Amino acid sequence: MYHRVMSFRHAFAGLAHVARTQTNARIHLVAAAVVVVLGARLGLPARDWALVALCIGLVLAAEAMNTAVEAVVDLASPDVHPLARVAKDAAAGAVLLTAMAAAAVGLLVLGPPLAAWLRG
Repeated sequence: MYHRVMSFRHAFAGLAHVARTQTNARIHLVAAAVVVVLGARLGLPARDWALVALCIGLVLAAEAMNTAVEAVVDLASPDVHPLARVAKDAAAGAVLLTAMAAAAVGLLVLGPPLAAWLRG
């Protein structure tokens, strides 16, 4: 039981580090909060909430993985190296792709009810 508790503690410490040190992660957290508030205001159905939750989780997980890749690359290659740049750029690209997909889902899920709400 102790090891299980400690593994959760380490996981939450990692997430806290990402939120504390990564500007883009904080931007994604604010965007997620805006989407959650907007979704609640619009009364999204459960199916749409599942999509929203999945997208938020995937973007934040991608951001955490990007932070981990950057840390490992910095440890392994403190000097500027072309392969280090490739690893960091690819990890950042994964975050970008995930965020773009989440934005598309957000538009599809929130767009119609938001348009209806704005029309009154």
